[in-house]
Amino acid sequence: MPNENTGIIAFADGTIFRGRAFGAAATCVGEACFNTSMTGYQEILTDPSYYSQIVTMTAVQVGNYGISPEDLESDGPKVKGFVVREVSPLASNWRSRQTIQEFLAEAGIPGIEGVDTRAIAKKLRAGGAMNACISTDGLSDAEAVKQAAGFSGLLGVDFVKDVTAVEPYEWDPDGGQSIPFSVEGTDLAGVQAEKKRYRIAAMDFGAKHSIFRKLRQHGFDVHVFPAQASAEAIRAIEPDGVFLSNGPGDPSAVDYAHATVKDLIEDYPTFGICLGHQIITHALGAKTFKLKFGHRGGNQPVKNLETGKVSITAQNHGFASTREELEKCGAIVTEINLNDDTVEGLRLKDRPVFSVQYHPEAAPGPNDADALFEHFYDLVQQHAS
Repeated sequence: MPNENTGIIAFADGTIFRGRAFGAAATCVGEACFNTSMTGYQEILTDPSYYSQIVTMTAVQVGNYGISPEDLESDGPKVKGFVVREVSPLASNWRSRQTIQEFLAEAGIPGIEGVDTRAIAKKLRAGGAMNACISTDGLSDAEAVKQAAGFSGLLGVDFVKDVTAVEPYEWDPDGGQSIPFSVEGTDLAGVQAEKKRYRIAAMDFGAKHSIFRKLRQHGFDVHVFPAQASAEAIRAIEPDGVFLSNGPGDPSAVDYAHATVKDLIEDYPTFGICLGHQIITHALGAKTFKLKFGHRGGNQPVKNLETGKVSITAQNHGFASTREELEKCGAIVTEINLNDDTVEGLRLKDRPVFSVQYHPEAAPGPNDADALFEHFYDLVQQHAS
């Protein structure tokens, strides 16, 4: 059960919301953002793309199905703080091993419940991304506002170095961690056809485990490299293709990856997701910009400009690519967000390279875009033949 200690979330402009503390007794600062997904709080908490951020959930209740180790997107929570309307008093799920309160407390992350999360979401939509401070250990209002105002923000900061792999490794080489969830007696997981497997080099900018699972399920042996890996190190394993993962922070700050990717896309089929998409943007010589409040949730409509198809997608990003500059650099903008017309996908005219801003692996969210993994497989297969 959440304790009855009070906590606050203070914004840099002096606004303060009070609620009940849960998780750890601690103070944190970060960029405040909100997520509109109705489920998937565990995947959100452990997504490295949220590193340095305080996440507010707009869903009215969180924690009702507990925490399941199989659903972790990394080695633990990556958010700085967590804000919800209500924490469920029960965690009812046969796969659950602990409550969300225990999970956050173990990781030293403070949470607040009982606040008006709709008011926070409206505040961030109207005023844009804002720095904030959560305190559940008795910090004064004035000091919390001061700490929020003192946070440096995301612009120009490389957070990838804090979440990337320490050294190269192969993801789940025997496939035991990448078996699709199924229910005995049903065809829930579908039929996994046997096919030739290809070796890909995955640059880890803060990758979600579910992306690597999807890649393996779709016929790839996934060799993971730290974000700082050189093009020479990646070429040394003779990959059939290159994958560029999601990750946190400002894509313009990860300049070492821009040069590496610029080199690799000359010779390998390449697929980028989220930050990986933005790094391709920079590798081509185009730029990115910070969105007012970002896209975070499982219900973002995206239109494919080449097919006319609209997909509902899962998203988590605070930066976007500049369309005019991409087109000047010779890229084809393939998809746009129907809410604000920002770029959601690109491909190159003369090379087997494509990327999307959204998350086709979902987790949480719809599976409308799962076919992109199959498209990557087809490009790799064609290039190898």
